[in-house]
Amino acid sequence: MAKLIYFIVFLFCFSISNAQNADIDLLKKINLNRNTNLESAMIGITNSAMPVSVGTPVIIYAVGLIEKDSTTKKKAIFMGESLAASVFISVALKSITKRDRPYVTYTEIENVTEESSSSFPSAHTSSAFATATSLSMAYPKWYVIAPSFVWAGAVGYSRMYLGVHYPTDVLAGALVGSGSAFLCYKLNKWINKKRKPYQKKLWE
Repeated sequence: MAKLIYFIVFLFCFSISNAQNADIDLLKKINLNRNTNLESAMIGITNSAMPVSVGTPVIIYAVGLIEKDSTTKKKAIFMGESLAASVFISVALKSITKRDRPYVTYTEIENVTEESSSSFPSAHTSSAFATATSLSMAYPKWYVIAPSFVWAGAVGYSRMYLGVHYPTDVLAGALVGSGSAFLCYKLNKWINKKRKPYQKKLWE
């Protein structure tokens, strides 16, 4: 029995070690082989995460106010809730994991910008994906979905390009952001159903 436990522990440690190696190896390929001519563009993309994530629901809500459209306002509130949930979860996970930035652990990583918070997960990525997912759910049209997720993916890539996040940080951020939107959608739908039993869709 003891041998089996030791074997399981060994396999677990081995798999974790391999995952960490794959993580840093992929980051090195992205960061160390980057086209430095794109640095300004990547900084601009990464800096767009919060302004776009906050500005989108604010603008949509303002449109709803102007047009006196309660459905549009509901969609904006849903997007704001999704963003708030993703930020809360990301901050909580950062405080729990306290993972060092890749450029702190691996001095060969060339960080273009400095960050003071923990590395896991990527809050920029989670905010971007919360916005992209909630916007796509509120307006399920290809011309909304495609650019939304291209932008969110670009934000995630920029975090690795700039050397401030591991690929697993970005992946976790994308899952947190998208998951927050789905969670808020389901919660709103459940609340609406309790209030109006025959209401089938959130936006009706």
